[in-house]
Amino acid sequence: MSVVTRFAPSPTGFLHIGGARTALFNWLFARRHGGQFLLRIEDTDRARSTEAAVQAILEGLRWLELAWDGEAVSQFARRACHAAVAADLLARGHAYHCYTSPEELAALREAQRAAGQPMRYDGRWRDRDPAEAPEGVPPVIRLKAPKEGETVIADAVQGEIRVANAQLDDMVLLRADGTPTYMLSVVVDDHDMAISHVIRGDDHLTNAFRQVQLYQAMGWTPPVFAHIPLIHGSDGAKLSKRHGALGVEAYRDMGYLPEAMRNYLLRLGWGHGDEEILSTERAVGLFSLEGVGRAAARFDLAKLDHVNAHYLRAADDARLAALVAERLGAARERPLGAGEMALVAGAMPGLKPRARTLVELADGAAFLVAPRPLVPTDQAARLIRTAAAPAADGDGSSVLAALTETLGGLPEWSDAAIEQAVRALAAARGAKLGALAQPLRAALTGSTVSPPIFEVAALFGREETLGRLGEAAEFGRSEGGAG
Repeated sequence: MSVVTRFAPSPTGFLHIGGARTALFNWLFARRHGGQFLLRIEDTDRARSTEAAVQAILEGLRWLELAWDGEAVSQFARRACHAAVAADLLARGHAYHCYTSPEELAALREAQRAAGQPMRYDGRWRDRDPAEAPEGVPPVIRLKAPKEGETVIADAVQGEIRVANAQLDDMVLLRADGTPTYMLSVVVDDHDMAISHVIRGDDHLTNAFRQVQLYQAMGWTPPVFAHIPLIHGSDGAKLSKRHGALGVEAYRDMGYLPEAMRNYLLRLGWGHGDEEILSTERAVGLFSLEGVGRAAARFDLAKLDHVNAHYLRAADDARLAALVAERLGAARERPLGAGEMALVAGAMPGLKPRARTLVELADGAAFLVAPRPLVPTDQAARLIRTAAAPAADGDGSSVLAALTETLGGLPEWSDAAIEQAVRALAAARGAKLGALAQPLRAALTGSTVSPPIFEVAALFGREETLGRLGEAAEFGRSEGGAG
């Protein structure tokens, strides 16, 4: 059997985490079996479907790098095909016209509720003579569902599930205005698109029984169903915005890498032993529906941070530099110049081990392109003020002045040479290395946290380093030295 999967979102909002995981599982399963992964936009709800939501879904899938095969299909554009199937069922006696009014249906539901009965249509027009139809009342078309026996689904995740047909009523296929219902449209589209496996959330499990009945009425072979558990928050409650139930684009803006998000979503409900980190290539080679658990997965932002940090460390420096430069440029409303880009790229090896997200990475790189003179943090300002004050012993020069003189006279400019010179200066002044390295960090970065400071100085070059030291000394003097 040729494997064909589909992702079929409704364009009524963003691509949320649950939908993204469903798309990923379908994509992985298709790629694992050399099949096709199709995209269908279920836009039959014209009142709530928007073009903005369609574009958000497409952009979310592109960011996740889940490429679909062929063109995206609009369900609404296929409504004539759906209606034709309803007419065929009607002609073959597998469906019927129902003239029950909305008021009659409301009264029926109220009576069933009062009697403590399940609320379902009672089939009052199922075998009734159409000649009795009231004048001027447009009918709906309902499926003439089986009343005896069971409908059985051999679900690839949930196992075999049975429901008594007596529990299912005759669902509406075509509304009174001639528009097809979701249940009809889904079945017709899945059949016409030759979908072999329907992989979706288990909130659709109830729908599956009705859809199987429709497949049987048409004489079509149903696809393999695989209903995956929903995602809950870290506290086990239904996933909501407070747990991180945001659109995929929000995670992009929060600084997560697409490969990290794919890895994390993969592990939400699917596993291969104790492996937490699985590349996309390895996931394609391993993914199977047998590995999907039946219990709800729990979304945990801390774990996502951990996974993303791993992928940041492994990512290409040039790629990260471009992503960080984009964020830094947006923050100051102008793109980085070539020299600034070179600084950011050169600092990546020292910056990325300290970051969990691109936001943190950009924050860590901001000092490289910040306007001079720098505005130091409070802690850095205290260090600079102390380092700008004349020493009470020795030659009386301040730490910043001594650093400027020492580094200004270096014959070779490299991180090793800078470190050796600062170590020698510290020894000569009877101080620990940190007593000079920390003020140097504060002067060059405006912070007390940075990549290895000798690497930063080497990256800046002699002129930039000495310029920042001079500006730090001026700041320290203007701020009143150590006071």
